[in-house]
Amino acid sequence: MTDTSVVLRWTAYEHEHIERAADWYWALGIVTLSVVVISVLLHNILFAIIMILATLTTLLLSRIPPQSVSFEISDRGIRTGHIFHRYNEILSFWVEDETSGRPILLVDTTKWFAPNLIIPIEHIDPALVRAYLQERTTEKHMLEPWSHRILEFIGF
Repeated sequence: MTDTSVVLRWTAYEHEHIERAADWYWALGIVTLSVVVISVLLHNILFAIIMILATLTTLLLSRIPPQSVSFEISDRGIRTGHIFHRYNEILSFWVEDETSGRPILLVDTTKWFAPNLIIPIEHIDPALVRAYLQERTTEKHMLEPWSHRILEFIGF
């Protein structure tokens, strides 16, 4: 059953997938091995174990292709996949369409676990998204979080 109040709907990949060459895996292994050896020499075995687990997790996550997620903006709020964010939970938004390679919607929410939403805008006009959200919530200039930029730089 579709919601008749949905005004804007699009799908996009949750992140940009980057194929990694063998040298990326070699670099990750060398850096991890160096940190583990230094940690053992400094008698910090727990940190060495955490680094090994983090590297294994990174290797597993790097092999998973991104999933296509559906996004909806309606009179009631914003839906990202199966999670719905009502307008009373949204503090502000910003449509970033000039500095990054692809336009994104930044949403600041009151939710504790996911306070900042970074939604890629594809196959829809960013000006249309901005105009519709300006009528329902506060527009405030925001920057993409540095942690997200670092993860994108690394390839996640």
